[in-house]
Amino acid sequence: MLCIATLGMVSCKKETLVQSSNTILTVVKDIPTTAWALSSDNKTYSAEISVPEIDQFHIDNEGTLVYISYNNGASYIALPFVYNIDAFSYEVYRGGVAIDVQSADSQLQPRRPTSTVRVKIVLVGNDL
Repeated sequence: MLCIATLGMVSCKKETLVQSSNTILTVVKDIPTTAWALSSDNKTYSAEISVPEIDQFHIDNEGTLVYISYNNGASYIALPFVYNIDAFSYEVYRGGVAIDVQSADSQLQPRRPTSTVRVKIVLVGNDL
C-alpha cells in the first residue's frame, strides 16, 4: 500500500498559474440637471455620458460597473438601485453609457435629478 501511495504522490505535478493583471479604467463625470431628457412616453429620464474607450470588444468581452453620487463623490451607490419610487439603471453602448431613471410605480412620472449627479464608470478588462 505504501509503495502505491508513494508512486501516486510522485506522479503529481505542481502547476503554477499566473494570471495577467486586468486593466481597470475609471471615468468620473458630472451630469448637470439640464442633461436629463424625458422620453416621449414620459416614463424615463436619461442622460448620456461619452466614454470613447468603450468599443465593441469591451461590450462583448469585458465588464462595466457604474456608480452614482449625489454628494459630490463623498459616497457612491452602485447601479441598478431603487430609491423612494425611482429606479436607476444603465445601458452600455459603443462610445458611452446611458443612465436611466424610471418610476417604480407605473402611474407616476419619474423625478428628474434636481442637482448635479456625479457618475463613476469603471471599465474592467484586459485590453483597454
